[in-house]
Amino acid sequence: MHAPVPYSPPRPPIAVSPLIRDDVALADIARADWNRLAHELPLLSHEYFTALHDTGCATYETGWQPRFLTAWDRARLIGALPLYAKSHSYGEYVFDWGWADAYRRYGRRYYPKLVAAVPFTPVPGPRLLAEDKATRRALLERALAELDRGYSSLHVLFTEDEQTREGTAAGMLVRDGLQFHWRNEGYRDFADFLAAFNHDKRKKIRQERRRLRETGVTFVRKTGVDITAADLAFFFECYERTYHAHHSTPYLSLDFFDAIAESLAGRVLLVLGYRDGKRLCAALDLFDERTLWGRYWGTRDYVPGLHFETCYYQAIDFCIERGIECFEGGAQGVHKLARGLLPVSTHSLHAIADRAFASAIADYCARERSEVAHSIGELESGSPFRRNGGDGEGI
Repeated sequence: MHAPVPYSPPRPPIAVSPLIRDDVALADIARADWNRLAHELPLLSHEYFTALHDTGCATYETGWQPRFLTAWDRARLIGALPLYAKSHSYGEYVFDWGWADAYRRYGRRYYPKLVAAVPFTPVPGPRLLAEDKATRRALLERALAELDRGYSSLHVLFTEDEQTREGTAAGMLVRDGLQFHWRNEGYRDFADFLAAFNHDKRKKIRQERRRLRETGVTFVRKTGVDITAADLAFFFECYERTYHAHHSTPYLSLDFFDAIAESLAGRVLLVLGYRDGKRLCAALDLFDERTLWGRYWGTRDYVPGLHFETCYYQAIDFCIERGIECFEGGAQGVHKLARGLLPVSTHSLHAIADRAFASAIADYCARERSEVAHSIGELESGSPFRRNGGDGEGI
């Protein structure tokens, strides 16, 4: 390996030079000002980040040190970037453990690194929170400049298409990933949604739901002030139990869920499952007028088909009732395809300070993008939806 060379992408001058600051805490920014930049998206909201920080879930002690950048036109906030200094790669869902290991084997230090993301949340969307391109570029330039100050790399995770193109123009590498999203085609109800499936897939889902009902399982969906402290405590018990069953530790605390249930009350959906009248399972999602984001779930006992019903069918039913356009089912999970969630590509941006490593990683990312595109093509061929109405309506 050659000696490290500082990252230096092409940087044409920008037309506007707002003041970029790294010394303004989120707590010192008015909620309305931040949320205006975040387009009122709940998972990018002042309330959501505040809950992560104030409850100790995303802090220096947990390896998520907030280093937020803000852009100002005099005293007016015109841009922001939720940036963290990371001492590990947990909770990101864009996996770079192999990159870190390569650094270690060559005697280099990969951590700390910089990550622009919503902690523990693989939700695509804007990361450079600004209306105009010049301000977004200024924020990104400032973040890239931090690579001259001891950080190995900058990672901007789950970027929307426009900001992915802007990051590429700034010299950053692009990685593609895969998620499964459901689209509301104007379905009248769940039966109408299933009517769009081919015969075999439609029959399987009907059987899954019927068998679950026959075991005595029922569901209640709650939002807003209808969600009680006892409901949240039960949800957290299930959430924690399920993490432990997979020999893992949850990132989030009951205090965090209590905080967002209060501050984002009208944006939280809690699905509660019962068996013979006794609490069995729960799932917590967030939503706005256009999108529902599937987030966390857990159960006291294993029941066949319970996960699909709690996390997918109840969410889809809720979207149809509310006229919500999209349900994002979270990271990974090919099993989601058979439930009507179709594959979509996600993007992330990466700048590597060491040019020798950057060249090798660029080759890796190019191969990975090709593999993701191929996977999406194969998955689309296995769509559960009828093609040109061609398989009849029988059950």
